[in-house]
Amino acid sequence: MAKLPTSTEKIIEQFGPTLNYPPKDGYVGRDEPDTIVKTHCCFCGMQCGIQLLAKNNKIVGFEPWMEFPFNEGRLCPKGVQRYLQNNHPDRIMHPLERVEGVGFKPTDWENAMSKTVSEIKRIQSTYGNDAFAMLSGVSLTNEKSYLVGKFARVALKTKNLDYNGRLCMVSAGAGNKKAFGLDRGSNNYSDLEYAEVIIVAGANISETFPTLTHWIWKARDRGAKLIVIDPRIIPLARTADLHLDVKPGTDSALYGAMLKYLVDNDMLDHDFIDNHTSGFQETIDAVKDYTLEWAEEVTGIAKHKIKEAAELWGKAKTSFLLHARGIEHHSKGVDNVLGCINLVLATGRIGKPYCGYATITGQGNGQGGREHGHKCDQLPGNRDIENPEHRKYISDVWGINEKDLPGKGLSAYEIIEAIHRGEIKGLLSICFNPLVSLPNSNYVREALEKLEYYVCIDFFLNETARHADIVLAGSLQEEEEGTTTSAEGRVIRIRQAITPPENARTDTSIILELAERLGAKDKFTYEDSEAIFNELRVASKGGTADYYGITYKRIEDEMGVFWPCPTEGHPGTPRLWEDRKFKTPDGKAHFNPAPYKLPGEVTDAEYPVVLTTGRVVSQYLSGTQTRRIGKLVAQYPEPLVEIHPEMAAKYQIKQGELVKVTTRRGEAIFPANIVETIRKDTVFIPYHWPGKKSANQLTPGTLDPISKIPEFKVCACQLQPLGEMAPPPEVTKAYASV
Repeated sequence: MAKLPTSTEKIIEQFGPTLNYPPKDGYVGRDEPDTIVKTHCCFCGMQCGIQLLAKNNKIVGFEPWMEFPFNEGRLCPKGVQRYLQNNHPDRIMHPLERVEGVGFKPTDWENAMSKTVSEIKRIQSTYGNDAFAMLSGVSLTNEKSYLVGKFARVALKTKNLDYNGRLCMVSAGAGNKKAFGLDRGSNNYSDLEYAEVIIVAGANISETFPTLTHWIWKARDRGAKLIVIDPRIIPLARTADLHLDVKPGTDSALYGAMLKYLVDNDMLDHDFIDNHTSGFQETIDAVKDYTLEWAEEVTGIAKHKIKEAAELWGKAKTSFLLHARGIEHHSKGVDNVLGCINLVLATGRIGKPYCGYATITGQGNGQGGREHGHKCDQLPGNRDIENPEHRKYISDVWGINEKDLPGKGLSAYEIIEAIHRGEIKGLLSICFNPLVSLPNSNYVREALEKLEYYVCIDFFLNETARHADIVLAGSLQEEEEGTTTSAEGRVIRIRQAITPPENARTDTSIILELAERLGAKDKFTYEDSEAIFNELRVASKGGTADYYGITYKRIEDEMGVFWPCPTEGHPGTPRLWEDRKFKTPDGKAHFNPAPYKLPGEVTDAEYPVVLTTGRVVSQYLSGTQTRRIGKLVAQYPEPLVEIHPEMAAKYQIKQGELVKVTTRRGEAIFPANIVETIRKDTVFIPYHWPGKKSANQLTPGTLDPISKIPEFKVCACQLQPLGEMAPPPEVTKAYASV
């Protein structure tokens, strides 16, 4: 038996061996749970396997799920604590109604539902169907994502539906579709182990996807070279062979210069380029002037480092390139993604064992959630809502006339802009907190205040929900059956461990009742989540995201199934493109020119400092869940502004001093954290906090013209020390008690 932890040895020494630790039949310090449920973490796209312990319809703990193949029992700080939110006193137990001058008061479901449907009908009869919009989220299961897409188009009959994946994966998705005709990372992550060179671009893996680090370390143990591209020396970069501290907003210049170096030094796979790709000549023409000297001036990276990175990548026999929001949250995010893909295609290292490319999904179901229909331009199976054949197929599945299926609507931030213009008067949201998540949050707040009616489905009263007229008490992940799709493209089972408490309801039952009250009951006759999934399978059949061959039983039996999986006899597809048959019209992978462009906002004399934003290890997205878990709050209780010592000296800023950060949108005050791990011309603020602590008070609403993703990663700011030290952060009693 493995050696026991020292603390346990001391307990046994004090109290004797009768504690029976490790437990054989029972559980030390608690009653035996009623059930142990194998399911998955509710947070990031890794979707780590976890066992939840339930007793008396409450989650009381967890155990590692050692057999699940991706994380093999490993969990990050958020995963270890994720079960604690289940019993938080902030949980919404009943529908809530806003009463002017009073605040929110509990109401009954009949009043909440009838008022909501009445207001939907009033607004749509007065202003048109599209005047009522819906915002959704990709922490929902595949079943609920599919259901939301169908509900908005068939019951709500609006084209204006979008989701918070618009803030996450859409630039990667657009780039993948342009290059490969399909939106999914090419490999499962176990392929990382045998890669000779790994590039990680704009992905703080150790803090935001900690369990993925294991597979990178396995490669490092075998001698793999690691290149990290980030303006900060993130934890993964501390032991990298090469850290390229790119100036925010100049990523495409770096990738273009690396591509030119590969071409000039003939580090190319000519057979792959000639026989399996198109667009190569146009792509290299776009970077013909991208010398190492030019790239050094633009990116701020020493030219010898750019050369070394290109040589390491060019000479490798196996390789893996991973990227995330750091290169995607830009007004040219799609170009950045294409720049990375061009490096992969030029060397032909894709569709082979241990040779891969992956876009790291940020949100829990960011992969599956963007495949099945709650994007403004998308139908299930990752079909195009403006393609007549796609529209006809889905209309037939749904039993509606194709002419009644709404067309392409507005993206998430564009919906906010439309509210300001008076074009959208009503809003329904689920699993989305735009007041914290969207850029230019003061502008978002003003939009919420202009709505004639806003209804929110959630389990906590998040910052956006506080502007609602009605809040419908919804469900946590562990309170419904379903599936999600991990960042690897593995479809997995979310198992119901408990039911919603008191008078709360499942999200699915709320949506189905709204559909019935809106007159579409005959289109929403599902007995359970599996019935919704089986319709999703049919709706996805023949699409690029084909789930038709995946069943609940197969997922159970096989520890998940990788899509595409077109038939029940198909084994699934852990590694894409081994047959060299890409999903583009010509069947080839497409190079795409990605010339360098300036970001939407550049520094000047008035705003001389670059501001970039991101995550920290203990928090997740808008913090609705993680800011209610005491140990996670204590780990990083408030946002800090990271400043390099040389910049701090220039502005006479001291460690812990309050600093006012001002941009063209507004200003906010943060304690200074003086660190050597950031570029000298850049400051960093994490974005998980609301109100006066929100980094998104400062960020611009500039959108990528293709993906419509906001440019969170670069804007111009000014710094002003306030001459007083920050008070100790407060961890409220409600948080500390959990």
